[in-house]
Amino acid sequence: MRTEVIEIYQSGKGYKAISKALGLQRTTVRAIIHKWQKHGTVVNLPRSGRPTKITPRAQRRLIREVTKDPRTTSKELQASLASIKVSVHDSTIRKRLGKNGLHGRFPRRKPLLSKKNIRARLNFAKKHLNDCQDFWENTLWTDETKVELFGRQMSRYIWRKRNTAFQKKNIIPTVKYGGGSVMVWGCFAASGPGRLAVIDGTMNSTVYQKILKENVRPSVRQLKLKRSWVLQQDNDPKHTSKSTSEWLKKNKMKTLEWPSQSPDLNPIEMLWHDLKKAVHARKPSNKAELQQFCKDEWAKIPPERRKRLIASYRKRLIAVIAAKGGPTSYYVQGAITFSHRAM
Repeated sequence: MRTEVIEIYQSGKGYKAISKALGLQRTTVRAIIHKWQKHGTVVNLPRSGRPTKITPRAQRRLIREVTKDPRTTSKELQASLASIKVSVHDSTIRKRLGKNGLHGRFPRRKPLLSKKNIRARLNFAKKHLNDCQDFWENTLWTDETKVELFGRQMSRYIWRKRNTAFQKKNIIPTVKYGGGSVMVWGCFAASGPGRLAVIDGTMNSTVYQKILKENVRPSVRQLKLKRSWVLQQDNDPKHTSKSTSEWLKKNKMKTLEWPSQSPDLNPIEMLWHDLKKAVHARKPSNKAELQQFCKDEWAKIPPERRKRLIASYRKRLIAVIAAKGGPTSYYVQGAITFSHRAM
């Protein structure tokens, strides 16, 4: 059949005529002729290796299944192919998916969003999308975070030889019960970092109100915010309790209505990442050093970093709208953790 294609082609016929005369697809005719033009023959050429066991049909099945459910394991895919009489090793499946741009990765951790959360986030983004830049520059952004002295490490690989797993340079030291940490409350605006307060003991509404009393107005004056300034806080129960709400009203502090489960909308999360990274580099050896380093590094956050976060705030709102209220790329939980002798 291939020889006939070439003979008819040499007689001056085109792809369409050859296809009609021999009952072949035009693409098949074209492939045969291109092979003849390139190699001078239409016979099967020597292969570089054995033919793949994963047929085009099997490949489509793999891509369809992982697209539908990204959590499907290679073992499950192996069983799926076996049901259509295709027997391959699971590593072969991973390689084939990789060639099609589908790679195994650790999933990003994001806050769980209910339909109510998604709706509230979308409404917030649409409501504030066209707010003037002056509004965001006069917002006092606040949050709490935990900074660990010892604890979980950032996920990372090490290069080592066989049977050297327990050499000192190849291990990450840990301490029972975590080894200590500090909880801090902080605030900032486009004009600079506000106060950073270390939280002693358990955080409750009373402790939170004391932090606000001692730190918010001094920070507002220090940052030279306008009289129309707004306090941003998340919807932690301590922040929204009846007593805290009454305290805020009594002290004439206007708050920004905030959608729950939305750390990606709070630019202070990026500064927490910067803070922890800077403190981590100084390798604190005890809680007292940890507290002091936190205060030192908070004050050193570059002005251009703060300004850029607020200047680009509208992009966060656009990202939420584009995600229809769903999660965005602006926040990854657990980005930085600490250990005294981290690598």
